[in-house]
Amino acid sequence: MLGGRWRRVASQVGRSVTVWAVSTVTMLVLAGILPDFRLRSADGDSATDIAVTAAFGAGAFGLLSALVWPLLVRLLLLVPALVLGLLVFFLNGALLLVALRLNPTPGERGAAAPETAVVVAAVMSAVASATGAALAVRDDDAYRRRLYRLADRRRRALPPGPVAPGTVFLQFDGVGHDVLLDAMDKGLMPTVARWLAAPRATHRLTPWRTDWSSQTGASQLGILHGSNHDVPAFRWYEKDTREVMVCNRPTSAAELQRRAVRRTGHGGLLSVDGASRGNLFSGGAGEQALVLSIATRRRSRENRSRAGYFAYFSDPANAVRTALSFFAEVGREIGQSTRARIRKQRPRVSRGGLYPFVRAFATVVERDVVVAAVMGDMLAGRTCVYADLVAYDEVAHHSGPMSRDAEKVLQRLDRALALVEKVAEHAPRPYRIVVLSDHGQSPGETFRARYGLTLGDLVRAGCGLPVPRKARRTRSGAEARAAVRAALRIPVEEGGEQYRPGRRSEPIVLASGNLGLVSFPDVPHRMTKEEIDARHPALLTTLANHPGIGFLLVRSEEHGGVVLGAYGAEIPVADLSDDRPGPLAPFGPGAADAVRRTHSFPHTADIMVNSFHDPADGEVLAFEEQIGSHGGLGGAQGRPFLLSPVVFSAPARDGAEPAGAEAVHRVLRRWLEESTGPQVPVGEAEPDREAA
Repeated sequence: MLGGRWRRVASQVGRSVTVWAVSTVTMLVLAGILPDFRLRSADGDSATDIAVTAAFGAGAFGLLSALVWPLLVRLLLLVPALVLGLLVFFLNGALLLVALRLNPTPGERGAAAPETAVVVAAVMSAVASATGAALAVRDDDAYRRRLYRLADRRRRALPPGPVAPGTVFLQFDGVGHDVLLDAMDKGLMPTVARWLAAPRATHRLTPWRTDWSSQTGASQLGILHGSNHDVPAFRWYEKDTREVMVCNRPTSAAELQRRAVRRTGHGGLLSVDGASRGNLFSGGAGEQALVLSIATRRRSRENRSRAGYFAYFSDPANAVRTALSFFAEVGREIGQSTRARIRKQRPRVSRGGLYPFVRAFATVVERDVVVAAVMGDMLAGRTCVYADLVAYDEVAHHSGPMSRDAEKVLQRLDRALALVEKVAEHAPRPYRIVVLSDHGQSPGETFRARYGLTLGDLVRAGCGLPVPRKARRTRSGAEARAAVRAALRIPVEEGGEQYRPGRRSEPIVLASGNLGLVSFPDVPHRMTKEEIDARHPALLTTLANHPGIGFLLVRSEEHGGVVLGAYGAEIPVADLSDDRPGPLAPFGPGAADAVRRTHSFPHTADIMVNSFHDPADGEVLAFEEQIGSHGGLGGAQGRPFLLSPVVFSAPARDGAEPAGAEAVHRVLRRWLEESTGPQVPVGEAEPDREAA
């Protein structure tokens, strides 16, 4: 403990000396640029005397700013805000003039016109703040202290008397239940391990099962809004509108949110004094920042949230801290991908182009902004907050769910969690922190890498259409890319949103991880097995018997719907069960219910294709360019987690794992009611499950 204290003291002294040196250089530069600012006497001084004058002036100004400025601010608290805003500049300039006058060396050294002193003081303050932030880029304690100083300004008036606890939901995007356990065993996530350590565990860990569409769009819509009905995949073609819906496209996200609200009859989980940060959907929150469903092309008062990127980067200290980490992460990714290429690691996907910058955005910028927004919400005393951190999901897609690259991200997520926990100690109300994930990730080669063709190529071959000689890469649907576009206000959205078919249009083949969707746009209804066989006699047999495909789901005139597998396996959807899974046997419990529910959706594709899955090693074959994938059935992707305080009731009162994102919504809603009373209408029908 003593050694750690001395290290902190030495670190603080080193930072102070460095800030002093940079401020000295800044003063010398300004003296050379500004005509009314000088650091020498009228008779002239040597370079040494000028440097000493600058060093003393910078040091004196720094001390006065640290010691005198807080006292001045306290004395001026009664001054109107507008007047105080104008006085700040003049008072800062006055402190600089005082610092120059305190020089003890003989002769007249250091002078500035009053208006010039204001400019010099402002520049030096900004440089000193930025330098201190840059040196503290890895110092969470220093960062937390800056946030604490904002606490009094951000507190809201709360009702007198005992205050009900608030709830913070932190979503670790893509972190599976088993990945979390493995990270704790390796010592990568000490905060989570401490929460779960017996005999004084403060939290419980519970796995849950996703729907067939194991991806953020379906899961988060169900969790926040209580319904993900008619979301069959990450992207799908809707024949009635002739559009491709994409969950991470702002217009699609807004439409999906409207449909969910219309179906459930309430705004969402965060309707009462809630905040939504970094999510695809708002959850009905009154405070929204970095929410994709409001990041539409047209700017409005609703999507110009003060807690967004502008609010965060308006502080130069935050800007420098994050910028340095951003470029460090770009360099780290380039080094890691180069090492993987030299070692010829398999499986591997391309990590060039803009990916290093997308990864740095997800693991640094998005994380810093969202965590700062969450802590601001806590210091303001909001009732409930839901935030999504996408860092792990983005890295695991390209490096693998169990890779060293992904493990480093988990360590940083744990540090962010510890930071939120410590800030809760200074919040105006107690907070209960829930950590959850929306899905996991399953490892494996890409379908294209193993077989030399894409799912689209295989479908074309089964239809008797020409197949390209070289398989083309399939677009990846990682959430971070849409967040980058929304953050930069780039209105360009994923290609192919609209499709205008001709008389004999080719099939549309879309990929969502290891889930594929085949639609025939010139047929206005969902085609049956009999219709597909009549039109393309070899297609279903070609797909079902391919070694990289696990099963197919198609509509049937005779049975309503059937699941097809290799060697002619066929079982009606109505007969599917865990006891009679048919081709779904490798996919484990709950697969039959998930497939049956998706079959009931109005916009389910003509052919739903799930890739091969090896239960022995959890491998799936992604139809996208990802070696860690999710979106369908098979492996860890369908087994996320809930990490909840023990003061809440158990997630499943019957001891069973929650099944589906809508079930998780009901659990979270119950927990909010246990803390502060009903958040949304109680006792409404659950139409999604009943209809399924």
